Amino acid sequence: MEIRAALASLSALGHESRLAAFRRLVQAGPEGLSVGELREHLELPPATLSAHLNVLRAAGLVRDQREGRVIRVRADYTQMDALLAYLTENCCAGSAACGPTQACKPRRKGT
Repeated sequence: MEIRAALASLSALGHESRLAAFRRLVQAGPEGLSVGELREHLELPPATLSAHLNVLRAAGLVRDQREGRVIRVRADYTQMDALLAYLTENCCAGSAACGPTQACKPRRKGT
């Protein structure tokens, strides 16, 4: 990951509502949540949530897909893993006893 991408991701996560939204999407797994479900969970006005999601999209942390009349939002685990790897690169001077154990591999519900 390049430093500009890391800065964009960290900046996007540097707001309480955006961090809460991203964490909720990570918890939801690969199925993600509809924008309405996310809005209800976060108790944010629709326009406010839309603005926050735009920042997270621009940073590459979330992606969305239209499903009929519903927009489903999902965390981008590849981008999240890249950010974590960037932050922990050369952790503890490269000692094997330090650093993340594995990349996040979300499972679908029921598996």
